[in-house]
Amino acid sequence: MPESAAKKPTIVEIHDELKDSYLRYAMSVIVSRALPLVGDGLKPSQRRILYSMHELNIGPSTAHRKSAAVVGHTQGKYHPHGEQAIYPTLVRMAQSFNSRYPLVEPHGNFGSVDGDPPAAMRYTEVRLSELGQEMMADIDKDTVNFVPNYDGSEQEPVILPSRFPNLICNGSAGIAVGMATDIPPHNLSEVVDACVLLIESPEATLEEVLQILPGPDFPTGGLILGTKGIHEAYATGRGQLVMQARAVIEPMEGNRSAIIVTELPYQVNKAHLVESIGELVRDRKLEGIAALRDETDRSGMRIVIELKREINPHVVLNYLYKRTSLRSSCSIITLALVEGAPRVLGILDVLRNFISHRQVVITRRTRFELERAQERAHILEGYRIALHHLDEVIAIIKESRSPAAARVALMERFSLSERQAQAILELMLQRLTNMEQQKIQDEYQEVIRQIAYLEDLLESPRKVLNVIKEELLQLKRKYGDERRTRIRDEEAADISIEDLIAEEDNIITVTRDGYIKRLPVDTYRIQGRGGKGVIALTHKEEDSVEHLFVANTHSHIMFFTNRGKVYRLRAHEVPAASRQSRGSAIINLIQIEPGELITATRTVDKFAQDRYLFMGTRRGVVKKTRLAAFDTPRKGGITAINLDPDDELKWVKITDGSRYVVMATRQGMAIRFAESEVRPMGRTAAGVRGIRLRPGDEVVGMEVCAESCALLVATERGYGKRTLLSEYRPQSRGGVGLKTLQITEKNGPLVDMKVVPPEDQLLVITAQGHIIRQEVANISQVGRSTQGVRLIRLDNDRVAGIAKVVKREDGDGSDQEQEAAAPEV
Repeated sequence: MPESAAKKPTIVEIHDELKDSYLRYAMSVIVSRALPLVGDGLKPSQRRILYSMHELNIGPSTAHRKSAAVVGHTQGKYHPHGEQAIYPTLVRMAQSFNSRYPLVEPHGNFGSVDGDPPAAMRYTEVRLSELGQEMMADIDKDTVNFVPNYDGSEQEPVILPSRFPNLICNGSAGIAVGMATDIPPHNLSEVVDACVLLIESPEATLEEVLQILPGPDFPTGGLILGTKGIHEAYATGRGQLVMQARAVIEPMEGNRSAIIVTELPYQVNKAHLVESIGELVRDRKLEGIAALRDETDRSGMRIVIELKREINPHVVLNYLYKRTSLRSSCSIITLALVEGAPRVLGILDVLRNFISHRQVVITRRTRFELERAQERAHILEGYRIALHHLDEVIAIIKESRSPAAARVALMERFSLSERQAQAILELMLQRLTNMEQQKIQDEYQEVIRQIAYLEDLLESPRKVLNVIKEELLQLKRKYGDERRTRIRDEEAADISIEDLIAEEDNIITVTRDGYIKRLPVDTYRIQGRGGKGVIALTHKEEDSVEHLFVANTHSHIMFFTNRGKVYRLRAHEVPAASRQSRGSAIINLIQIEPGELITATRTVDKFAQDRYLFMGTRRGVVKKTRLAAFDTPRKGGITAINLDPDDELKWVKITDGSRYVVMATRQGMAIRFAESEVRPMGRTAAGVRGIRLRPGDEVVGMEVCAESCALLVATERGYGKRTLLSEYRPQSRGGVGLKTLQITEKNGPLVDMKVVPPEDQLLVITAQGHIIRQEVANISQVGRSTQGVRLIRLDNDRVAGIAKVVKREDGDGSDQEQEAAAPEV
């Protein structure tokens, strides 16, 4: 060929070519690969597999067939993309842990929730499930359009009739170009009820649908935390869910417990989950797990996490929720193809599009059945004419030279159509009996009624919707089941550090030299009055225990110093230590200034507006300030009270503003006055006089209390007594008070006091660190001026202070203990 005749190349700008090619590729992926159709909820590969199984007649009433046969038929006729694309799709439609309602019934190894791969397709077998068969219902009645396959040799359906609402019930996931879809599965019974609601009330609102269809229903069960993400996804087509495993705590022997996980969040790999828990234990990031087993069997999932003795299972479970996939989130993107274009749909749009799809299917099926019924009626009318003129018809046939001549003769004689005449010629002689003639008459009447029904159905869209409604209700009756995933109304809050700390009461001790430690409250067993006690900490020369109190690990501890400042710390932030340990230097925990000493502590759960801090100083000054004024977590502390140079803040109590105040001095004097005599003041105020001191005396204790309690005092040499508060008449603030204890050489001066009811318990601690715990009821109740009884035997030691422990019964009936030195907030 001459060069001049050669075709000249076309010059194209490369960016135009890339843009055009990429757009065509993107549309191909979007339309032909990654996104489902809103009508049947299937991607092309899924649709072709199901249609191939229908063509091969592999249904719920037939035997299973090799997966390789299905894959080969699909690949050869409809989906030429290789078995690596077809077989995994087939497997996923058969996995009960991936599909809420599997469309394929498997036989053999199809993988597991542990991530195990399925066996090769030559070893596994499949058939359509009953719901898979429902996807094909009426496909042979011209209900859907067919198009040529990839090479034009076959016809394949554009969409399946899909009596089953597959898109919303089984969900879908896929990544296209620049977009993705992630539709969660739902419960069939709820979806049917929602469709019925929209059929009966087309203007139904989203809120009404949510009453029936509250949220997704995953095949693996589990929990959905909160409804906000569901509402967003149903309204806009986009949202996010927080899913959580279902776990229970079971008691075991020896004061132990176990966490039993029975359901996992959707698409969580169980083997990876167990492995991640094991890694946390191995790396010492999670303490308290004694054993970890996977006991899953045919009866269901069961992961057993055995805990060590006295480990709080709720704390361990919260840690697992925070650090493992026991709690996970998933995004909802309801993206599907609507009339060939991708659209993000709300739940109402999805349901209405499915109903519209079924309207088209029912209408086309009705037309098809009407045509067939009309054709049959036409034939039956010919039969009726022939039977009415039977002898003449027989004579015409006998006299005719050929079937063609007989057909023409019958058409001319009785005005029959060619099809009617041919049907008469093909009529078997047995149909001429009286019984068969009656059957023809009955069949004709039935066909006429059917034609009337079908014509009426086509003329009434409302009746078409009723047919859809009835077919959906049949699906519900046949295949509907109970919801597996439970939805909790409360939203999933971030798990804070407090959620990972056991909520329990601890004894906290603070020494004069600034060492603090935390240990369980049951470290000290109850002893009888006059016992020797147990060692509470290793003695350090010239150091002594100054503060001992009980605090919940989730509470705030307020540390008040002799200079009138206050610092804050969470109880669980205090390092735990052994009973004999000295503890940790408090200066490492709070920014206390040099020379400052902690003189009072308070535990607070919340800084309520209706509570007060009532403060008392060594020189008898008192002050009342709202507790809410101290909700300022400054590391450097804040001012609680302004003091004179020779005074120190010593006591701080929490009160409701309506109690009595009791103050006692080292020389055995006590005063009781109404708290209302002290007006509320600002944080930086200096306070007012509470008790007038005699020369050389100082305040050793202050309490706020009710009138029904008793005043318990303890002396330096281990003696104490209880006296009813009613023996201390109320006085005005600022008086010298009444005698509360006879001070002698035997008992020594007063060192501490507490207001107690008889059901309390008492902790007495010595300067050398011994503690004794005893019942308050065992301490004698005597008059004001007595010397008291022995509380603890001392050997070259002295009493440093006392603290109360009260028993309270929680809602679960368990006894817990806490400090009762002041009303708790």
